[in-house]
Amino acid sequence: MTHQHDDAPGSATPPRPADWIPTPITADLVLGALDLERTEHGVLPHRLPARARAQCADGQLAMAEAQPSGVRLVFRTRATAVELDTLPTKTLYLGAPPRPDGQYDLLVDGRPAGRASAPGGNVLAVDMSTGSAETRPGPVGTVRFAGLPDRMKDVEIWLPYNEITQLVALRTDAPVEPAPDRGRKVWLHHGSSISHGSNAESPSTTWPALAASLGGVELINLGLGGSALLDPFTARALRDTPADLISVKIGVNLVNTDVMRLRAFTPAVHGFLDTVREGHPTTPLLVASPILCPIHEDTPGPSVADFSNFSEGKILFQAAGDPAERAAGKLTLNVIRDELSRIVKQRAAEDPNLHYLDGRHLYGEADSAELPLPDQLHPDAATHRRIGERFAELAFRSGGPFAARPA
Repeated sequence: MTHQHDDAPGSATPPRPADWIPTPITADLVLGALDLERTEHGVLPHRLPARARAQCADGQLAMAEAQPSGVRLVFRTRATAVELDTLPTKTLYLGAPPRPDGQYDLLVDGRPAGRASAPGGNVLAVDMSTGSAETRPGPVGTVRFAGLPDRMKDVEIWLPYNEITQLVALRTDAPVEPAPDRGRKVWLHHGSSISHGSNAESPSTTWPALAASLGGVELINLGLGGSALLDPFTARALRDTPADLISVKIGVNLVNTDVMRLRAFTPAVHGFLDTVREGHPTTPLLVASPILCPIHEDTPGPSVADFSNFSEGKILFQAAGDPAERAAGKLTLNVIRDELSRIVKQRAAEDPNLHYLDGRHLYGEADSAELPLPDQLHPDAATHRRIGERFAELAFRSGGPFAARPA
């Protein structure tokens, strides 16, 4: 069973089965993952290493890190047709309309060349009223791209940012080899669901993917939906991952989960940065505070969901805290921005490669008026594009913290 999106390359006559060349899916063909787990079906990309996964039993984190945001298959080939068998796990919220299938983006020599989705797959059925979930097994699906140019080229297949994706088999009508190293810098980024890609159009159009493309760098995206909580195991993953540029976007999850007070926040930020610096003592390191989120600017969390329009697939988030609770150390986005700015300024006196970015420069008051957050928490596709363009301009431009340094 195959599925091809309308804007995929032309549907040339598919090769006969005997003409397909299978290629094992190995680590040298997969970029953006920190670990590949062998499963009964194939390989499952993870964005946190096994040791980190073993230190937290939270189901939200387990789902987020196994959703392959920023993970892509990359190879060089003359093939004009490519098939990828995958076993996705798609999330179904009981009582709401089914969500669209996750998207696979095809890039040829760095340029968008098609988009498709995989049919079938497992279904994770979530009951939002009770918090319970069950997985219903489903079949392997096939993503197919045809009509590719008949020449040697670099091919990238970006995996859905919102579907756990087991890679089962790769087939082409010409041999495949690992893509040559393009000599690009590696940008390692950590953040919340906004960095993960929530509500972006597709995997190569999340804001970090767009910023990486504009900045000419290779992305490793550790945006973890609901899970940017200054966890020590995440800091160690950043510490141990080779990278030329690092950014950490800190704040919104700490507010909307209401897991921490200011007394714990400040040393936790210092400890997180200390751990990253153990592995990357002089790497440019950018600390970014939250983008504007009106419900939590001055009102603490937790965030709670309004399910009154859930049957139409609409959820609105609200802030359940009381602004008066700031006096007791509860966190708001403005409290976090002020403290992050102070921490970075303090540390930068001895760490000239440490930088701060106020997230409202990526999405602020004027942007909120023009492009309000549809659910009051997450940006839409147009806003992802704006944030990606702004980040690239602020971070990678001449004089920016990620700008190329003179040799």
